[in-house]
Amino acid sequence: MMTKTIQLISPVDGRVYLERPALTQDAACAAVARAKAAQPAWAARPLEDRIALVKAGVAKLAELKEVLVGELAWQMGRPTRYGGEFGGVADRTTYMSDIAATALAPMVAEHSDRFERRITREPVGVVFIIAPWNYPYLTTINTLAPALIAGNTVLLKHATQTLQVGERLAEAFHAAGVPADVFQNVVLDHETTEALIAARSFGFVNFTGSVGGGAAIERAAAGTFTGLGLELGGKDPGLVLPDADLDLAVDGLMDGAMYNAGQCCCGIERIYVHDSLYKDFVEKSVAWVGQLRLGNPFDVSTTLGPMANRRFAATVRAQTAEAIAAGAQALIDPKRHPADDGGAYLAPQILVNVDHAMRVMREESFGPVVGIMPYSDEAEAIRLMNDSPYGLTASIWTKDADRAAAIGARVETGTVFMNRCDYLDPALTWTGVKDTGRGTSLSQLGFLSVTRPKSWHLKKVTK
Repeated sequence: MMTKTIQLISPVDGRVYLERPALTQDAACAAVARAKAAQPAWAARPLEDRIALVKAGVAKLAELKEVLVGELAWQMGRPTRYGGEFGGVADRTTYMSDIAATALAPMVAEHSDRFERRITREPVGVVFIIAPWNYPYLTTINTLAPALIAGNTVLLKHATQTLQVGERLAEAFHAAGVPADVFQNVVLDHETTEALIAARSFGFVNFTGSVGGGAAIERAAAGTFTGLGLELGGKDPGLVLPDADLDLAVDGLMDGAMYNAGQCCCGIERIYVHDSLYKDFVEKSVAWVGQLRLGNPFDVSTTLGPMANRRFAATVRAQTAEAIAAGAQALIDPKRHPADDGGAYLAPQILVNVDHAMRVMREESFGPVVGIMPYSDEAEAIRLMNDSPYGLTASIWTKDADRAAAIGARVETGTVFMNRCDYLDPALTWTGVKDTGRGTSLSQLGFLSVTRPKSWHLKKVTK
């Protein structure tokens, strides 16, 4: 059987940046077998040792920061001026390390001369991470750090668009002393990935990606009772209340909509602004987006790089064109961005006169486009925020925290933000509802996904 080759096409210039052979079914099964064999000895190490090795792996990664930032630009187009993801990787690893002893500590019901009754957290065995390309280091570390710390071994399959990221992570962790069979980077095609899951190869599978991809993972796992964590994107709303700080709201929401070329799971994709602020909000937003410079990500003046792939940009262009044909108004002249080449380089766009009959307000865009609608009635605004198949985050802009909390309680979402957006706090669990998926990562709850409870009832008396 011929070996399948996985190609990474760079959005910078459309060339094949690198290619790797996918593992055959037999080689993939052998990797799983090595991970299973290595897991008991890894779990038997003291917690402090596992934490130290994970931290050392992240430190090794940070030593290559300048090289990795350039590699990220080639792979998925993020401008080098933003410096990669390595501060966040370190912060999340440190936080999960600091809370590990507490999160993994036994729950003791009784400790007496008669009985020992407790619940411990046991590693699930082998954890399989299927990582996305948009924040390739951060999204991997969200599960990698707690999985290894909790005593699991890990197989990492990275997205085609960021194949090199998986290699770099494995190199860094191995150089730090994490055994090669404890953390393995693997290159797999979809068929082999699904076959491994169906064969009950893993104790837990974490997938970040599309709804279709999540559904395929669930189908593959059907009947295996494998634990799944599925983070499947969003159509995150921003709500601007009448008392909001207008400049702060514009700056925060436009950054949330446009950063990383809009390729953020929790990026802002639709905004609802009170009538009293709508005109000024739109004018200031157009001015804000007008300062963006689309171009080559290696140019220090570039603030908006190409989308990661031509087909991703094509989806955004199609949504935008359909909306304009249905009556939406585009406020950004693409001619202001001569780098827009009809391919991966896509000019940012703000749309008004939009409604929820338009795909651009319903389906995930994952690009530098945002629709803005006015509202007059708070109940109607909440209905619009909930009128979505997704529910990852919602951003509310107001000076009144009590009002934000009251509105947030009525919004179907995984996280409620006030006066900020597009942010992940490792002390809070990352989760979603509806088609955004299921499961949690980070916080103390993040350790629950990669461990299982085990009850102990030890009767010390014989009479």
